[in-house]
Amino acid sequence: MSHSHERAAENGLSNSLVSNSQTSNTRFSRAAMRFVLLAVVVVLATCAGRELGAGSPADPEPRQTGPANHGKPTPEQVAWHEMEIEMFLALDPCTWQGREYDDHSTPLSEIDPEQLDTDQWCEVAQSFGAKQILFVAKHTGGFCWWQTDTTDYSIKSTPYKDGQGDVLAELAESCRKHGLKLGIYIYPGDDQWGAGIGSGGRTKDPARQDAYNEILRRQWTEVLTRYGPVAEVWFDGSCVVELGDILRKYAPKAMVFQGPHATLRWPGNEKGIAPYPTWQTVKRQDALSGVSTGRHSDPDGDVWLPMEMDTTLLDHKWFWAPDTDPKIKNLERLMDIYLKSVGRGCVLLLNATPDTTGRIPESHVRRYEEFGQAIRRMFEKKKGEVAGAGQNLEIRFDQQTAVNRIVTMEDIRHGQIVRQYTVDGLVGGSWKPLLDGESIGYKKIDMIDTVQLSGLRLRVTSAVGEPVLRSFAAYEAPQGEGIPATVGLEPTPWQRVAGWDRVELSPQWQKVGIDLTSIVRQPGQYEVEFRQTGGGGTLEVQSAVVVMANTEAPRLLTRLERPLAWNINRTAQVTPDAKGRTGLRLVVRTKSPKLWQGQLVVRRKP
Repeated sequence: MSHSHERAAENGLSNSLVSNSQTSNTRFSRAAMRFVLLAVVVVLATCAGRELGAGSPADPEPRQTGPANHGKPTPEQVAWHEMEIEMFLALDPCTWQGREYDDHSTPLSEIDPEQLDTDQWCEVAQSFGAKQILFVAKHTGGFCWWQTDTTDYSIKSTPYKDGQGDVLAELAESCRKHGLKLGIYIYPGDDQWGAGIGSGGRTKDPARQDAYNEILRRQWTEVLTRYGPVAEVWFDGSCVVELGDILRKYAPKAMVFQGPHATLRWPGNEKGIAPYPTWQTVKRQDALSGVSTGRHSDPDGDVWLPMEMDTTLLDHKWFWAPDTDPKIKNLERLMDIYLKSVGRGCVLLLNATPDTTGRIPESHVRRYEEFGQAIRRMFEKKKGEVAGAGQNLEIRFDQQTAVNRIVTMEDIRHGQIVRQYTVDGLVGGSWKPLLDGESIGYKKIDMIDTVQLSGLRLRVTSAVGEPVLRSFAAYEAPQGEGIPATVGLEPTPWQRVAGWDRVELSPQWQKVGIDLTSIVRQPGQYEVEFRQTGGGGTLEVQSAVVVMANTEAPRLLTRLERPLAWNINRTAQVTPDAKGRTGLRLVVRTKSPKLWQGQLVVRRKP
């Protein structure tokens, strides 16, 4: 694996006992208490004069607790988890067009966001707890928001600041001022070069490939050398252009979303919801594919490749357009997303989209502020917290205490050790089960109906090593905020593809094109499967490739384990024009003279 997957050896997380609130006290098993006392002694001996709290660095190098080949995060991945929330920032010529993709219809003379204020962007990000802004510096149309030497289709050819403006430079300075990290998104392809949606940067005309490779490499070199540290780079839909040497030279500690050097992956949807159980590891060969998603999660995987949960404020639209306020997600929806992303140990990447003035609209600003306030209120009333190693942790309260949120965190430097757990409440002198769960990972937020307790207990019922818990905490959150199940991830029913049953197959290889646009109506993962309904022949598929916006995207189609079935990754936004079209191109035949009769069916995966 790449340099990013070295084992974490410093900047660790505390395994020591942490303070409870004044209303609670803690009782551990004797074995756990011995561990805590030993940890305190080690800390005092090696970290004299340093105050420790929940989650602060303690062990310079964690001992082995899980299987030796078990995937564990790098220090950079641990720091990424600890951000919990990021802000996407999407602005493009398509904003002036009211579209999701730039069709190059807007004269550059009209792109002049005179009120653009990157300080406002940072203040909005901080209002809902974001620790990083990920800026779309170039989208599919190829327009660049920095003073690039690679193209005139950029900010230097607009009236903005008389052609001297550099939005990426302004944002980098504002991020430093506000203490935020900066991430950069450059779309791997470029419509101007014939490298369209889903291409990963592969040009339709092979004769143009080398020239475009040089352009993309220069663009990444520019943004990684001119604007200070970059904490994350984004390759939407993966990338076929080799950039590993540039990343290693100029951004060796940056997180990488998708592509062959990935340290982050897509969950497989743009709802902002992680699958549960949520395992952050995959097999090495899946990590190296560059297109690993939530479908590849494996609790026994040997590479830590966590999921970043990207989603929109406007449902479902990445770029501002007039009269879109009705699309703003309500607070309950946002809180549900938070609980099913951050609350499942992932990082939430919530989009913001300035209008043509360059400012984030006030109606959006208010919703972000409400979202941030609701998150903060959820954790205002902490009732008790403990940490330590072992199968059991216990909080005791001095009096009957209301609890409705339980937050559990593993010390993920050891990987994900816990496989199943139960939380019990002490009610009327007896322990009663409150909930069961599977994965914990960086963080698991569990919700229960408000109950009066005199104690709370975590029991790890299945693990692959000794559990090390960074935190086990109880809260009383306000009622009515963070209500569950407003957004689901249930698979859609199987749908037949119209017209396929009219295709007559013969023993000779034949090319077949299949339009899936009427079924693939939103970004996500889709299963495609052939089902035989009659005839004695055998269907044979020589090749299959997914087509998006009339561009072949072979890396976005993978075979499933069952026969004649594939998974499609539709990572790009679906629009009503040609950019939103999805199809399959197949080379097929019947393997014997007998007829093959059947159906092609498709469904969206959760």
